[in-house]
Amino acid sequence: RHYEQSRQQFEEIVDRLCCEEIHSMSHSQIEHELEKMGRELMRKLFEEHLRSRGPGRIVKPVTGADAVERPCMRLHEWYLETIFGTVSVERAGYYSKDKSPSVHPLDAELNLPEQKYSLELCRRVSEEAAKTSFDETFESISKNTGGHVAKRQVEEVVMRAAVDFDAFYQTRQALSGEHRGAGSILAISVDGKGGTMRTEDLREQTRKAAAARAHKMSTRLSKGEKKNAKRMATVAAVYTIAPFVRTPEELIGDSSFPRPGPPRPRPEQKRVWASLEKTPEEVIKELLQEARYRDPNDEKSWVALVDGNKGQLRILKRLSKKNGLDLTIIVDLIHVIEYLWDAARVFFPDPGAQLENWVRYRLLEILRGKAGLMAGGMRRSATLRGLSVKAREPVDVCARYLSNHSTYLRYDCYLAKGLPVATGVIEGACRHLVKDRMAVTGARWSLDGAEAVLRLRALRSSGDFDEYWTFPKLCP
Repeated sequence: RHYEQSRQQFEEIVDRLCCEEIHSMSHSQIEHELEKMGRELMRKLFEEHLRSRGPGRIVKPVTGADAVERPCMRLHEWYLETIFGTVSVERAGYYSKDKSPSVHPLDAELNLPEQKYSLELCRRVSEEAAKTSFDETFESISKNTGGHVAKRQVEEVVMRAAVDFDAFYQTRQALSGEHRGAGSILAISVDGKGGTMRTEDLREQTRKAAAARAHKMSTRLSKGEKKNAKRMATVAAVYTIAPFVRTPEELIGDSSFPRPGPPRPRPEQKRVWASLEKTPEEVIKELLQEARYRDPNDEKSWVALVDGNKGQLRILKRLSKKNGLDLTIIVDLIHVIEYLWDAARVFFPDPGAQLENWVRYRLLEILRGKAGLMAGGMRRSATLRGLSVKAREPVDVCARYLSNHSTYLRYDCYLAKGLPVATGVIEGACRHLVKDRMAVTGARWSLDGAEAVLRLRALRSSGDFDEYWTFPKLCP
């Protein structure tokens, strides 16, 4: 009779709940006890179900992928680590006498993994590792499931789990049109964020600089020695959004120009990801490919939001021209404001109304399309005050930034068209994908481990994690 052990286990649980010892426990103690017993019951049910399906014997000749016929058969015991605990599976293995690897038909029937960890256990490990450290993942899995994953195996499970990341998105782009009906503005954004790496996994130039530095202390790095310990991840984001027409006064919250009408629209169908392994150009190519998938017929207004990084700007301009894209590149307003504050403190070192008014006036004029005038004006102010080269440096840096990026600071036009002008989405992605996970105190990442974690975090942030685990190629 099938499930005999499970029935016996269930009766033991019922008997246990009826005993005097349980009746003297609090509800939380009973809950804890029942969880342990229930997990063992689930393990036995699972194991007995697998055994009830038979070992996978077949009558017709068995031929492997190598076209070699395997006429001989013997039974193999396979131990699978699951979220309930270890279960054993009896499998018929077909082999030939020339020592070709055995073929197990039951593996295909049950979609058994090549490794000993079940797909669901790998999913739990991967989801936990995307949120917290590998050590804490090991503790969490050991505490909250019946599965046993060795601490040194956690990172390997994560790396295997993330291997189909690119194929998943490429397949979805080829088969699905679900993203095509969203807001009329298609926004893309790119940025960079560093993570501390093992020396052998730094980029070549950084690795050479790290090898050349002299350590002044034996137990810790002194000031300036941490400079060449990071590898930059390229972070990308794409989303659609509805237009939101505003005036400069409305944007900065001028009470004389109250904002009527509907609230500000939110980004739709956002996807974010990051890569330490790929070059910025490779990531930007993927970004444009994802954007094209969302707008194959050029029905949307394309906008690229950047922080002014010269390398990223060059790549965006070259690739957009090569692909014939009508791409509006906008330098993030938040970065402009940061430069303005630095310049303002040269003239007004102390907090107060003068400092705020200086920034507010120039920000409003920049939003009106007068970035070049503001750059020249602050330079003249510094000259008239007779400031030294060092003292006026923040003013000159701000003025250069405004002048060099004036082509991408036409905020009056952008606001009139309802385009976004700030990179909140990509800034949030940099923080959440990279900093919050990779900047753990004392962590020094391997390239493979860090790349896998970034992929899994990207899947969670983009709302694609569960769909990814149904992807046919996935087999951790």
